[in-house]
Amino acid sequence: MVPLWWSILLGVALFVIGAGGVLLRRNILIVLMSLELLLNSVNINFIAFAQYYGDFRGQIFAIFVIAITAAEVAVALGILVALVRNKSTLKVDDVTIMKG
Repeated sequence: MVPLWWSILLGVALFVIGAGGVLLRRNILIVLMSLELLLNSVNINFIAFAQYYGDFRGQIFAIFVIAITAAEVAVALGILVALVRNKSTLKVDDVTIMKG
């Protein structure tokens, strides 16, 4: 059995890497991958605490997060393909099409 603090440490490390990628990178694909790291770090913590407390609710939350992430990626990649067709750039700073 893996100790709880190892899972928390892994989740925190992935969250910090993901947050750094979202805040510091300018490529839209890197930002999307960093968002995935953020959500997966939360899933690791959900499952670790569910195992620690002997409850299955954390695993159910993790499954919901995975389903919502799949939908988010599908929509984001659709927007990204349309963006590349119109602007032919992947830099976050150059994207001003969706301003209202």
